[in-house]
Amino acid sequence: MKKTTNEIRQKFLEFFQEKGHTILPSSSLIPKDDSTLLFTNAGMNQFKNFFLNPKKKKYSRVTTAQRCLRTGGKHNDLENVGYTERHHTFFEMLGNFSFNDYFKKEAITYAWELLTSAKWFNINQNKLWISVYENDEETYKIWIDIIKISPQHIIKIGDKNNSKYNSENFWQMGDTGPCGPCTEIFYNYDIKNHHDFSDFLKNKNEYFIEIWNIVFIEYNRISSKSIIPLEYKSIDTGMGLERISSVLQDVNSNYKTDVFQKLIQNIASFSKTKNLNNISLKIISDHIRSCIFLIYENVIPSNEHRGYILRRIIRRMLRHAYKIGIKKNFFHKIVPYFIENISENFNFIKEKEKQIKETLKTEEIQFSETLEKGLKILNIEIKKISNQKISGKTIFYLYDTFGFPVDLTLDVCREKGIKVNLDGYYLEREKQKKHSKIGSKFYTNYNQIININDHCTFEGYKKNTIKALIKQIYINEKLTSSILEGESGIIFLDKTCFYPESGGQVGDIGKLYYKKSHFIVKDTKKYGNTIGHIGTLIKGKFKINDFLYTKIDTLYRKNIQINHSATHLLHSALRKILGNIVTQKGSLVTHTRLRFDFSYPKNISFYDIQKIEQVVNAEIYKNNLIKVQYCSLEEAKKKKAIALFESKYNSIVRVISIKNFSIELCGGTHTKRTGDIGLFKITDQSSISSGIKRIEAITNSQSINLLHIQENKLKDISTLLKANSVNFKNKIEKLITKVKDLEIQVNILQKKENIHQIKKITEKIEDIKGVKLLINIFQKYDYKSLKLIIDQLKKDFKSIIIIFINKNNNHFNIIAGVTKNLTNFLTALEIIKIFTQLSNGKGGGKDEIAEGSSVNTMNLSKILKIIKSWINSKLEN
Repeated sequence: MKKTTNEIRQKFLEFFQEKGHTILPSSSLIPKDDSTLLFTNAGMNQFKNFFLNPKKKKYSRVTTAQRCLRTGGKHNDLENVGYTERHHTFFEMLGNFSFNDYFKKEAITYAWELLTSAKWFNINQNKLWISVYENDEETYKIWIDIIKISPQHIIKIGDKNNSKYNSENFWQMGDTGPCGPCTEIFYNYDIKNHHDFSDFLKNKNEYFIEIWNIVFIEYNRISSKSIIPLEYKSIDTGMGLERISSVLQDVNSNYKTDVFQKLIQNIASFSKTKNLNNISLKIISDHIRSCIFLIYENVIPSNEHRGYILRRIIRRMLRHAYKIGIKKNFFHKIVPYFIENISENFNFIKEKEKQIKETLKTEEIQFSETLEKGLKILNIEIKKISNQKISGKTIFYLYDTFGFPVDLTLDVCREKGIKVNLDGYYLEREKQKKHSKIGSKFYTNYNQIININDHCTFEGYKKNTIKALIKQIYINEKLTSSILEGESGIIFLDKTCFYPESGGQVGDIGKLYYKKSHFIVKDTKKYGNTIGHIGTLIKGKFKINDFLYTKIDTLYRKNIQINHSATHLLHSALRKILGNIVTQKGSLVTHTRLRFDFSYPKNISFYDIQKIEQVVNAEIYKNNLIKVQYCSLEEAKKKKAIALFESKYNSIVRVISIKNFSIELCGGTHTKRTGDIGLFKITDQSSISSGIKRIEAITNSQSINLLHIQENKLKDISTLLKANSVNFKNKIEKLITKVKDLEIQVNILQKKENIHQIKKITEKIEDIKGVKLLINIFQKYDYKSLKLIIDQLKKDFKSIIIIFINKNNNHFNIIAGVTKNLTNFLTALEIIKIFTQLSNGKGGGKDEIAEGSSVNTMNLSKILKIIKSWINSKLEN
């Protein structure tokens, strides 16, 4: 009986457990403490530091089934998914690891026993082929002398381009880091027809499928030209669960294994296709797995970083759903089925099922219209081309006008065998960037320009004023020995009480002074490990090595501290009301207001906003102590402190705790008690991008001032309405009803006027080659009605061109309408373009209706004559 994928995973782990390995759980798809990786892409990621220093190890032998995602960088399988039988975005990597324990002989022996032993995977030895690094004679001998592999089944792979260690069989983590030779094990799917070295080289990845890679970590790459031996040697192996499952289930495609077949059948039930080998079914089945695991990890679709990868996967999946006839939202319907079928090993996914479904549904709804429009236009453009190559302008137009992603355009063209002019796309994009910069003013980011290798001690948590030494002075980004009265610059000290802009909190203001010299600090920023005091010397002189006193504006700092503590309360309240799906994406804390950006896939209701305010204010009224503690990063994680743990932190971190309501890692300044905040009021909530929300709020006296302003506005409105707080609402409702009644009456009168105008202006209709032409000038006519008149005339006449000018003092609008049957000869948009060029106006529109405007009315009659002449020539031709 064939083993299921779940059984294969378990067998692998049990085998290595018998060999003294500790089974460790898969780490997160979001790498911890590793800014070089977007996603976990290999089983060894979580053990990266152990390879360089095995003394740090907790275990000598480890085995895992690691969840991986490969969608970018060195390992990017996204474009291959569906078009090959074995590439995936999400997959599981089975691995065994040795940290300065066993090495080559044991690693190879274990692999061979697991694969070929009747007790374990029982694969026919004749179907297994081996590759080794050409210079790794030790590994070659182990295969020949100990495992007794036939020399006909083993091949040496050398370096490329005569570059040492540049080989498919020399594994490297990156440009630097642990590395070493590797040996790969291949399964031959077609042993009868492909049985020698030449066949192996020609058919690698087609008939000869790599199923296991054993890496011998024995070197450390210092640079592109320097590799040194490691003191400790380790083993890193990887075997794709999906690949070994296809071998053991005797199928020639990962998509024919039990896990994928169940999923593909479920997806197909929503579609119009009965062909289970359809490429689109494969792509959707792969991508839905990635989406579910990413959303579980709190990745939300957005336009940057990990969120962009998720959005890209969803949109690619949606296009393939369209291809097989699925045009109604259905991704969220697959989720319960998927979770049900993986619950044996991934039952933790169940807890976020609702969040996953809602995220997929929201993103699918948002992009469906864009996809439909973009595909229609792209297909029209493809039909027009004659050289089987689509222009960069078209690619950019689809992206810029409709938001149609470039990678989807490339995907469609690839399928149809059409080349794309990507250089032309980049050129168009650069043109737009340059155009958008014209007339723009940019703030100079000094801390990017000035690079200082120095240190400044921050003592501002407890002190508002200290004595300090001037280390450096910069004026106009240049180092100088002194600063004189009236000059602006940046002063660097050995220590300071000024908090530099960091973590969303703005920098302190205040003054630096000594005797008669005074420097006003307008801002404080970080420059590497030091702190710059930005401002102007209003009196006296300062020079390097002078001593001075630093004094912050305490009221300014106090208000910042209040708003920063309120931000922490807001963060916890959001998670309490909206759920733990909320993840911080950014913040701003000033002395007057606070702003908080976070991921959340749904709209936030007015009532939710009120609940959030109530929760925050309830904590304020409790007047709880705000505690500051220092502890290790591991201790902070155990306390479930909120933090962006993928960011880099020191080994000792600063934790801000507000009783049992909020606990966060934070380097900013805070008030002593929640009661200091006074009153918390949300002033605005918005969506800054798909899946990313923003809340803005104020506290303390700012909140009171806002309430007074709102009260005064209500009082003014009440006075105008001659109403009081009791009948205020009734008065407004009556007024709205009255306005609606008047609008109905106006519409009736306007329709009568439109009928009158149509009768009046049809007398001006001219006939050109059987086509009607109507040009008419109106004075301050209702603009909406002019469009209705055009629509009616187009219905009344089969072939008509209409041009309406609507004068309003020195300004006028133009509307052009053309019946559909004439758009092959001329369009409304062409008419508007001629008009805007001649009048220095602006405008746009479509083939059948377009509009523009201008303030240049002097040459109107001349412009209309030119347009009429152009129409004549077009119709005559």
